[in-house]
Amino acid sequence: MDFFKLKEHNTSISKEFYAGFTTFLTMLYIVPVNGFILSDAGLPIDAVITATALITILATLFSALWSNTPIAMSVGMGLNAYFSYGLVLGMKIPWETALGIVFLSGILFVLLSLTNFRVWIMTSIPMSLRRAISAGIGSFIAFIGLKQMGMIVSNDATLVTLGDFSNSNVLLGVLGLILSFSFYAYKLRGAFILSIAITSIVAWTFSLNTTPTDFFSAPSSISPIFLKLDILSALSLSLLPVIITFLITDMFDTLGTLTGVGTRANLFQENNKNDKSLQKTLEADAIATVSGSLLGVSTTTAFIESASGVEEGGRTGLTAVFTALLFVTTLFMLPLFKSIPSNAIYPVLVVVGVLMFTELGKINFEETDLATSAAAFLIVILMPLTFSITNGIAAGFLIYTIIKLVKKEYKDLNIGILVITFISALAFIF
Repeated sequence: MDFFKLKEHNTSISKEFYAGFTTFLTMLYIVPVNGFILSDAGLPIDAVITATALITILATLFSALWSNTPIAMSVGMGLNAYFSYGLVLGMKIPWETALGIVFLSGILFVLLSLTNFRVWIMTSIPMSLRRAISAGIGSFIAFIGLKQMGMIVSNDATLVTLGDFSNSNVLLGVLGLILSFSFYAYKLRGAFILSIAITSIVAWTFSLNTTPTDFFSAPSSISPIFLKLDILSALSLSLLPVIITFLITDMFDTLGTLTGVGTRANLFQENNKNDKSLQKTLEADAIATVSGSLLGVSTTTAFIESASGVEEGGRTGLTAVFTALLFVTTLFMLPLFKSIPSNAIYPVLVVVGVLMFTELGKINFEETDLATSAAAFLIVILMPLTFSITNGIAAGFLIYTIIKLVKKEYKDLNIGILVITFISALAFIF
């Protein structure tokens, strides 16, 4: 195992396996969850489940061998919801075109990951706005989860109101939500998949959903979504803000994940011999996004759940190799995944949304200026209200730039901010 330099990282094969198994348990939920989310956009759930498992295996394995880090990758939460509910259902964009958007954002990420763009974007955009974007996406996917569960419904007078809590399916979702929060609060390994399993068993017991007759089968074909992306339709000036949104969000998500995991594993430190692994992990992330769009899924990114494996001692790419190999088993679980009731799945969106929303607490609104406060507010509030991550980011950067210009605080307006503001303006013009 000299390739992974286990002795240099003070680890062992057994420790790496246990860490990889832990990461597998904590992120196993993504396979059925992503299947449900993308199927809402019209993609066949059988093919999506197989494609999700495949890209998780391939991306995680590639990252492990390329960067030698314990980082697992799969279809990112947040952008998959934006893909289905924001683009396809909201903007009425065909899912094939949406996959083309993911492909183009991935190509841009590949090109930029080979440069110092990551450093430029990190220094260009204020930390408070980056945190607001994360919090906004959190509020967006939590809103989607509550809506899909039936806990909130449309209302002519107030736009939204509480759903019918006498409905058994809504109560099932409430159970799933309570279990998800409770298990996560106790830091149980596989908290999400455990809550999904218990909620599903309750649904099957009380005949709220079809009980599975088989648990395993051969993998479903991905031919209905494989190479079905429409790149030419995505090459539109009106869709440029959306492409940039996918690019920036993926980059922020990845850098945030790698920063958090890297701190625990003593990786990705400046002036450290392991710093090259950050560049390689970013490259793997970008290539995974492009590959995922070809397979038929939305943006692939580094998973924060990798931190669970790091906490168990995972320090090298061998951890990720074990995680990828364990995900091979999910290729044969299609009947089980399809039998899971939707209201066992959507509570996970709410909990993930809450976890992302906590980034807002790191913004000191008492010390920030009006431009930052107004921008953060619009980013967070408009994402769920307009069902669009793009609209939230665009409004935030526009108001930030306008207030800075009015107050003549030109020193805070660098090239990066101005470029994003210009692209943001396009989002409203088109």
